[in-house]
Amino acid sequence: MLKPTSTSTADTGKQRILVIDDDKKLARLVHDYLTPLGYEVSLVHNGPDGVEQATKEKWSAVILDVMLPGMDGFEVLKQIRKTSDVPVLMLTARGDEADRIVGLEIGADDYLPKTFSTRELLARLRAVTRRTTGATAAKKSDAPEAEIVIGKLRVAPGPRVALLNDEPIVLTPVEFDLLLSLARARGRVKSREQLLEEIRDRNYDVFDRSIDVHISGLRKKLGDDPKTPRYIRTLRAAGYMLINPDAPY
Repeated sequence: MLKPTSTSTADTGKQRILVIDDDKKLARLVHDYLTPLGYEVSLVHNGPDGVEQATKEKWSAVILDVMLPGMDGFEVLKQIRKTSDVPVLMLTARGDEADRIVGLEIGADDYLPKTFSTRELLARLRAVTRRTTGATAAKKSDAPEAEIVIGKLRVAPGPRVALLNDEPIVLTPVEFDLLLSLARARGRVKSREQLLEEIRDRNYDVFDRSIDVHISGLRKKLGDDPKTPRYIRTLRAAGYMLINPDAPY
């Protein structure tokens, strides 16, 4: 097994990818495919070790299998999300929609059945890591975007921080991008297609309902009642809109 090192992304200049998968042949295939492309790839083959490595070191992304010995991928993801917003791309051998929805609800950024091609894997990996590198570039901008304030909700695009009642909200990269998109358009409707185009960086067809799952997770973190949401309203056949719940309408 290739053991992870303590070298950070900043130290090597490479994007560091952690693969957590008990299928050693597949994990090695991913390693051998991504390494010549400039990635630094480390492999872990069980759930507990995956949690330890994912949370104690800095990674550009984690590729996480659902079926793992010791601790399944869903539990691994839950543990990661307690302390980290690293982009997570989940793999499953079954391709069940239920698995995909559960993973997205817990905080996965994307989902890929294990019948994937290496080109498909690379495209999705680039999409989830592009959001992180884009955020880093935004921090270095000479003219950072101003903080957006909506009632007791504050969204800071540069540092990618969201606060509610002056308390930080722990969001996944996709959830933050979704919140930022809605915050920029506050008071105006954003369609699912617009949101997908803005936060996914690629075309989606069968996965377009994943936006609804991410919205659900975002509402929970905002303390919204899904039946009578205060911040994120659903407009049937139109999309979503972020509003100030304390403003008169």
